[in-house]
Amino acid sequence: MEEVIIVINPGSTSTKMALFEGDKKIAEGGVTHSITELAQFDNVADQFDLRMKDIDAWLDAQDIKNKNVVAVSGRGAPLGPLEGGVYRVNQKLLDDVRTMKYSNHASNLGTIIASYLAKRYKVEAYMVDPITIDNFTDYARVSGIPEIQRKCRSHSLNLKEVCRREADKMGRTLETSSFIGVHMGGGVSVAAIQEGLIVDVNDALLGMGPFSPDRAGALPIGALVKLAFSGKYTEKELLDKLSRQSGLLAYIGEADLRKVEKMIDGGDGKAEFYYNAMIYQIAKEIGGIAAIMKGKFDAIILTGGMAHSERLVNTLKEYISFLGKVIVVPGQFEMEALAAGALRALHGKEIPKEY
Repeated sequence: MEEVIIVINPGSTSTKMALFEGDKKIAEGGVTHSITELAQFDNVADQFDLRMKDIDAWLDAQDIKNKNVVAVSGRGAPLGPLEGGVYRVNQKLLDDVRTMKYSNHASNLGTIIASYLAKRYKVEAYMVDPITIDNFTDYARVSGIPEIQRKCRSHSLNLKEVCRREADKMGRTLETSSFIGVHMGGGVSVAAIQEGLIVDVNDALLGMGPFSPDRAGALPIGALVKLAFSGKYTEKELLDKLSRQSGLLAYIGEADLRKVEKMIDGGDGKAEFYYNAMIYQIAKEIGGIAAIMKGKFDAIILTGGMAHSERLVNTLKEYISFLGKVIVVPGQFEMEALAAGALRALHGKEIPKEY
């Protein structure tokens, strides 16, 4: 009987599930939860029963009782700064996500559900490269004022998986390679990945780097302070604006890149201008990372949903190709990354860390 890994990846209004035999995905599914249904829970951890009901129904449909489950891997939540890699899900981790110590994020459920299923099948539960893995250099932490320290928050799960795959194609390992990893989705992470470690990256959610389809990126400080004290917004409203209602959405009313490109094809000059401005800012961030790496990297890897766009990729290459080799890996590989991390732990290729 083949060894099966269960992968769980909760999002704000959805839960993705998959089964892997080794590195081969044998089944994938997902359920969508209504916003009204989820709004009754102040703490996302309390959504456990609601989501678990759908997960169990899906697992039953996969005839899971007749499969040899060897591990469960769940998406990691925003936590305190952590070393990258694979972690065993322990009680301390469960306590922190259940009490919202660091965040009230949908991914808190990833480890909670993984732990529950692991106990059912009497196997280990794992977390792989959560959002807040942190191998920043000391210089990377400096913001400019002592009261604020730069944080390492990025699309680490997808970035490290894609870089690991490309290193393998080069006959190397992630730990013996260096890349500029560029994840371009709802947010944009431009990371310096040296020997498997994210040593610098913009904060893709709030405050640094290029604007994205719906996030603000870095902003002029004076104007931002005035906006904060204008009386127009509460703290929560302003944070929501900067993280979910800015970027292309604020400028042209659309965040779906496919629709934005259709607007451009239809002759919408405003859409074309801000679309190109976003690419300009992504290119500028890549140039900055190339500089702090002193040009010593094997390739620039473009990934995430926006990397599917030939128009965007070709325009971006016009800015950055002179820096070195550019590799395009469209999409995201979070489910594969979660399974691969568990597989490395099971086969002794990586020693799981303790949270």
